[in-house]
Amino acid sequence: MHGIAALQPYVIALFLVWAALMKLFSRRMRAEAGRTALARLVGAARAVPTLRLVGVVELAVAAALLLPPVSPEEGAVAALLSTGFLAYLTYSYATAPTSSCGCLGAHSHPVNWRAFARAGLLCLAGVAAIWARPYPLDPPLVTLGLVEVIALLGLSAELDRYWLVPLRQLLVRIRRPLAVRSPAEIPLEASLHLLYLSPAYCSASAQLTSDVQDVWDEDGLRFVVYGARERTAVFAIPLSGVDPSAIRVALT
Repeated sequence: MHGIAALQPYVIALFLVWAALMKLFSRRMRAEAGRTALARLVGAARAVPTLRLVGVVELAVAAALLLPPVSPEEGAVAALLSTGFLAYLTYSYATAPTSSCGCLGAHSHPVNWRAFARAGLLCLAGVAAIWARPYPLDPPLVTLGLVEVIALLGLSAELDRYWLVPLRQLLVRIRRPLAVRSPAEIPLEASLHLLYLSPAYCSASAQLTSDVQDVWDEDGLRFVVYGARERTAVFAIPLSGVDPSAIRVALT
């Protein structure tokens, strides 16, 4: 437990430095400040100065956590700061649910469960840091710290464009959801739904006298047969298409 507690100041300081640098030096983040929940809280005119003030506080707390000596007060301040983040997220979710929080970077994601989970983990880390004492950081402990940092990064919507979006693009390339599937993978109900929307079905529906009598697939088409006043209506539905106007009908 002492080793885990000793690790928390470094983890918290990492995120506080990141947040502070973004608030103090990111032009895009300052430009977006007027559209975040912070503007609703303090007013659009005071959003940027407030953002800078919070960045200075975060940088000061991070410096206190990183520099010796280690004291319980530092962990208490970090826990208090994280509790403030949770309160701010709650306010943002309640009053501006479609706005971003503007916590760690400029992005358009509204406050969601990931933001609350990240702030909650940082709050727990701050509580644990109250019991931090000088302790040797051996490889298992460093590994645990890396896992904790990766978890916090994974909860950060600000970084989605660097890992989540490429991952989704890779999954699309692997799964190929828009690829032409084999006829056996396309249910008849899907073809009939497309058929009922087609001009061909509308033009022939008044003459139909039966339900589906026969179905077969051939050359990329699904043929559906209906009875039609002493004749037969045969509809040709493209298996790879989604355009109802591409369906053809023949009365034989």
